[in-house]
Amino acid sequence: APTWLSGVVYGPWCHMTIREFRQLMPAQYPIRSYPDITHSLDCQYPVPDWDLAYALTEGRETINPRPRQETIIFNQMGEDVVGFLTYSEGCNDDVNKFIWSGLGWDPQADVVEILRQYSRFLIGEEYAHAFTQALLALEQNWVGPLATNNGVYTTLQQCQALEQAASPFVLKNWRFQMALYRAYYDAYTRSRLLYETGLEEQALHWLRQAPQLGALRALDQAETLLDQAVSQPIATAWRTRIFQLAEALFQSIHMQLSVPLYAAQSETRGANLDGVDYPLNDRPWLKAQFNNIRTLADEQARLTAIGQIVDWTNPGPGGYYVDLSNAYDCPYLIDKLPYAADPGFYRSPHRRFPYWKDRNPVRRAWRAYTGNLADVPFRLHFPLLDPQAEYKVRMVYSDTEEEIKLRLVAVRNNPEETVEIHPFIKKAFPPAPMEFSIPRAATARGELTLSLYREPGLGGLGAGHEISEIWIIQQ
Repeated sequence: APTWLSGVVYGPWCHMTIREFRQLMPAQYPIRSYPDITHSLDCQYPVPDWDLAYALTEGRETINPRPRQETIIFNQMGEDVVGFLTYSEGCNDDVNKFIWSGLGWDPQADVVEILRQYSRFLIGEEYAHAFTQALLALEQNWVGPLATNNGVYTTLQQCQALEQAASPFVLKNWRFQMALYRAYYDAYTRSRLLYETGLEEQALHWLRQAPQLGALRALDQAETLLDQAVSQPIATAWRTRIFQLAEALFQSIHMQLSVPLYAAQSETRGANLDGVDYPLNDRPWLKAQFNNIRTLADEQARLTAIGQIVDWTNPGPGGYYVDLSNAYDCPYLIDKLPYAADPGFYRSPHRRFPYWKDRNPVRRAWRAYTGNLADVPFRLHFPLLDPQAEYKVRMVYSDTEEEIKLRLVAVRNNPEETVEIHPFIKKAFPPAPMEFSIPRAATARGELTLSLYREPGLGGLGAGHEISEIWIIQQ
């Protein structure tokens, strides 16, 4: 009988594709795949380009039907494995279980037909089409920037129509309840994101008036606006329905969506009801800055500090600023592969989020970061620089793997010829901006290509060389 290799593989092998792993192992060892179908971030197959608002609220273990993405993940196994055993940590991935079971039975099966069978058998014959569409729509809710995804509200409207027409028996169906919970949660999160983003924009407007109004008055006006997120909340009816559905899921299957209400293990282990009101703008960080500024005795010092907040993302003339916590279709990323070619992001840069939710008042942009895995460098390219000018780079590195040292280099004339910007050093921890001069040789061609490395051969999670914010500043 052959010896099987299955389960979790740690160390450097974590960052190999199945094909690479198959080529490494002797042929007599069949390999069984062990795909993670239950987590949304900091996992084997994270949601691609997930919006930070979802990561901060719904978190790592949320209700996550991903039928089309799971089909891509299934298909990339090819003939290099003999079967699979999916990794699950609860009911949240129920739809994904059926996708994998259906494809395991027939790899050529139509994923939409699998969803129809799921809906017909588990919800009801009359729901075969409409519930299937709802599940597909929930996956689309997570595609692209949440602020511009108008389909999120349409998904909720479709689910509300099902909810209003459903019988009492169907309304007690936990699978039906989970879909409703996600639809309301997504819509509530988008409404808060738009509202709180608008409040922050208005607050920044008042801060820009500080030289005319006076620093303290501008701070008071800005803080009053920011606090409207709490004093004048939005979409409260949707929020109430989320809590009702959380209670319904506890009654139907004892789903523990809250630590204080349902004795869940922690907010990061599926208790995303506790994150439903997590701030979606920079209100906590701004209020902390305001408190520090108020302690300054000199008005000019207060105005200077306010100016630093207002101009935070301004790289100056001829420069670049990139928020890599929110890097949708970022034109400066190198090595970006289509999702179908690399769903595990073994070679492609991807956005990551901290596993543990930290409530310290740091900038929202520092709660996510973009980078690569293992020994693959994270590369960025900036065109249209002045070849005669001097530049510096400012960046905020991620807060993951803080003990791992990083090295930053730039291409000089060709990919094989580089110039060092900084040697292997430890990141600032807690995160903070770090600045380095860029040698003229790196920008002499009127462009800049950066490569960020972590210490080679470490294995482990493969994380650490990621960036939250970066500025290219002409001196």
